[in-house]
Amino acid sequence: MTEKYLNQHAESIHKNLDAWESKPLLRRLYRTFHQTIAEVALPPEAGITVELGSGIGTITDTISHCIRTDTFPHPRIDKVESAYSLSFDDSTVANIILFDVFHHLRYPGTALREFQRVLIPGGRVIIFEPCLSLLGLLVFGALHDEPLQLREPITWFAPPGWNHQEDPYYAAQGNAFRAFCVEQADGALSEWEIIHKNRYSAISYVASGGYSKAQLYPEFLYPMMKRVDALCDLFPLLFATRLLVVLRPRG
Repeated sequence: MTEKYLNQHAESIHKNLDAWESKPLLRRLYRTFHQTIAEVALPPEAGITVELGSGIGTITDTISHCIRTDTFPHPRIDKVESAYSLSFDDSTVANIILFDVFHHLRYPGTALREFQRVLIPGGRVIIFEPCLSLLGLLVFGALHDEPLQLREPITWFAPPGWNHQEDPYYAAQGNAFRAFCVEQADGALSEWEIIHKNRYSAISYVASGGYSKAQLYPEFLYPMMKRVDALCDLFPLLFATRLLVVLRPRG
């Protein structure tokens, strides 16, 4: 991993932490997202719960037993991990959480094979990603810095000799939607079962500005915005901006 990438990542962490501390609405929204993830996760007694790419590590505010990881060390995480080469023993992990991480996997099939190794029987991979409805295309296409890569094929498996430690930054925000909603997996998911899939409008989050944009409504209107979310959830092709997928290894 290049020094340039590490510096950019560290700068992003600091900016996100500043936004987290200055925007109570942001903290409230992420707590809701994390609660949604907790509801589909196996309980703590089933095994280890790991989040990959934890960023500023706020998931433990809701899922206290979760091990927070990232690709480089910083004070907000517990361990340094790569999705392609995990340090956990075989059959020890109950839940692997990828919150806005799947679209950073250049070779998602290679990562999923590694997940299979560490998961307990019936273990879960919980993926929370951008969803490309009409609104989602606007939000993540026109208003977000990372590319959608809709015209590029998803390369599921790494070529021989590839070294994940030397891999440059990768982003394709449309990959999860294409893989799990448009079924562009080309058989790469044949060893996995989708046991849960849901699309959310999350307009309350979009209008919050997230970490980097201006907040468009005051926090006291959040209950009203949740009602807007519930109404727009009825029309996912138009309004869904978030996708939740839970995978379990077959057999």
